[in-house]
Amino acid sequence: MYLYLRGEKGRIMNQHRRNVPASKKGKKLRLFNAALLTLVSLVSGLLVFSIFKNNVLAFHHLNLILSALLAAVILLAAFFVWKNKFKVLTMVLLFVTLLVSSGAMYGVKELMDLSRGVNSTSNYSEIEMAVYVRTDSDKSDVTQLKKLTAPTENGDKDNVTALLDHIKKTKKTELTVENSSSYIAAYKALINQETEAIALNSSFGDMLASHDADYASKIKKIYTYKITRQVETGKRRDDANADVFNIYVSGIDTYGSISSVSRSDVNIIMTVNRKTKKVLLTTTPRDSYVAIADGGAGQMDKLTHAGIYGVDASVHTLENLYGIRIDYYVRLNFTSFLKLVDLLGGIDVENDQEFTSRHGNHHFPVGKVHMNSDQALGFVRERYSLQGGDNDRGKNQEKVIEAVIKKLTSTSALKNYNEIISGLQDSIQTNMELPVLMNLVNTQLESGGSYQVQSQAISGNGRMDLPSYAMPDSNLYMMEIQPESLDNAKAAIQQVMEGKTP
Repeated sequence: MYLYLRGEKGRIMNQHRRNVPASKKGKKLRLFNAALLTLVSLVSGLLVFSIFKNNVLAFHHLNLILSALLAAVILLAAFFVWKNKFKVLTMVLLFVTLLVSSGAMYGVKELMDLSRGVNSTSNYSEIEMAVYVRTDSDKSDVTQLKKLTAPTENGDKDNVTALLDHIKKTKKTELTVENSSSYIAAYKALINQETEAIALNSSFGDMLASHDADYASKIKKIYTYKITRQVETGKRRDDANADVFNIYVSGIDTYGSISSVSRSDVNIIMTVNRKTKKVLLTTTPRDSYVAIADGGAGQMDKLTHAGIYGVDASVHTLENLYGIRIDYYVRLNFTSFLKLVDLLGGIDVENDQEFTSRHGNHHFPVGKVHMNSDQALGFVRERYSLQGGDNDRGKNQEKVIEAVIKKLTSTSALKNYNEIISGLQDSIQTNMELPVLMNLVNTQLESGGSYQVQSQAISGNGRMDLPSYAMPDSNLYMMEIQPESLDNAKAAIQQVMEGKTP
């Protein structure tokens, strides 16, 4: 009996020893699952908040379905942890949920970062003011100057004054100003040795280049001041879910920051009706003779010159011309924007007339043309070889923008995702926030089809005898708008906004 009891005691003790590690392991796993549940709840909560705030997956109720699934998983896992049941299954379930929600959160964060990137400069523009002397001048610093020449009474008085104030503050030098009728007149005076220095707004550089292609080699910069100015496009829509709105698309073709002020070569009003899924692209040729708002003082000039006073001047000029409110704007720098074409594997554009571009000497036959970035740049820049000149160039620019957007929304864009995101941030400036952009995408995905896109362009008659407010000393080509063409364009915009067929 003694031996039996001793043996039974030993067996019980051995079993107890085996159960103790198992019990400790179970407690550790339960604590681990509880911590994992907390982490999953936090990540899932942040994900749900982000997708609803930015209208992500807001089609076919996917945002609601995703939220319900996450909530169900979290509640089920919490029940298992509380009851101390299915510990391994709970751990696997929570791990999978964490991976899925983290991946989704990363995607939403990338969208938010892109939106912040293209919105970061939307409320300001940059203007570079500089002091120039002749290349052969012995002057190398503004402190060596007594005076300079600049247009202070016509067009750019505020920027010239800001430059002079900055020189006075930083260099303790007060310069007197001799007024000129324009920057071109000031440049002529400098080259003809009638003045020793001039002030120049860099956004007028293209105008000088049209007057003298070699101007940059004839003058040198001795002082620079960058002015940051608030962009005031008026009150935007507060409702990101608005069904009808107008977007101004401005295309610039220049080097430097996207926030730099410059002439606008592309001027498109995109009228969007989300209910009818119709988009109307209205092109106003760059040479259209219109009243320039804001810095243009309501004076008549070609539309492209509105850009030198800032994107808000272009917006207000077109609002006045068409009698509409423009809710958002998008500025594209074609030079950097079209570099995305190579990352996207090229684009396909339907070309309706054969021509050879001056940029790159690229030949474009009639029909579908596959283009790389340099070919696309030549395609959007060319106007002299086209039958309709600047009007046809505007149509080609629309085609390329459409083709790039089509590729950006395809699966092929995923191959170079990070490079594309970086390229978009460098080449686009917009005040359109992510919820508005996502609503456009959601509308398209929910209906299972694409927007019906129509295009129109106002027309007119070319003239060389009309005065330019920005370049009063030059004979420039202007397009005098035909009243009937403008009225038809206005009517078409209103019809799309009202849900009718233009």
